Amino acid sequence: MFQLRFTTLVEAPLTVAFDVARVLGRPWPWALAEVSADRPHADEFHGSGGLLAQVRHTRRFSPTGAGTLVDEQVEWDNRVPGVLGRLLDQTVVRRHVLAAMQAHLDLYAAAARRRAEDVVQVVGAALVDGDRVLVAQRGSGPLAGRWEFPGGKVEPGESELAALVRECREELSVGITPQAFLGEVPLPGVVAGGAPGASTLRVWWGRITADHLVAHEHTEVRWVTGGELDDLDWIPADRPLLPAVRALLARL
Repeated sequence: MFQLRFTTLVEAPLTVAFDVARVLGRPWPWALAEVSADRPHADEFHGSGGLLAQVRHTRRFSPTGAGTLVDEQVEWDNRVPGVLGRLLDQTVVRRHVLAAMQAHLDLYAAAARRRAEDVVQVVGAALVDGDRVLVAQRGSGPLAGRWEFPGGKVEPGESELAALVRECREELSVGITPQAFLGEVPLPGVVAGGAPGASTLRVWWGRITADHLVAHEHTEVRWVTGGELDDLDWIPADRPLLPAVRALLARL
């Protein structure tokens, strides 16, 4: 079994990176059958064709502060056994697989970046003070009374971190300094009239650096420790981030 591995950083959220990859497919002249898919985290396809007796193509999608890291692995057996088969792989097959994947990944990265421009993203801030994090209680809407991290939608032409700073200023009258990316959660519903399930919530942790904390849009804000996070009734989008927030508070 021969293999090549490819890693690509795509300037797009998880859902966009996954969906565009699925639309573009794989760069092989024969069909592969889907073995498994876990949107937007991974998929795997198997097949065969040409000189290749068996092909296994897997993809893993991981969120980062700069976008989605896509890790692809292509494994194959060629139809010619023994020393001749190994020579054929080194001189012909590997070169063709490498060229096909490089061209495909360039096209994929550009297509995902363009698609991401049409998807409204949501950002959140886990604001930390010592061993505590700031949480806010929704004041209106169907999730009124439930808890979340401050944040909101990214405006057209605005970077995610600029949106994070602006939202904290508007909601809490505070200046913040974002520190590091914390995690990403797919949002199942419609955001700003977009396609269902296209947007995600991307969260950074940060610190308050200026002004007096005032809750303009929430019923209440409070500082809680990692051990108190599970005592609150969280909105569904933020709850998957709690383990990362607890781990952050434990190591600071």
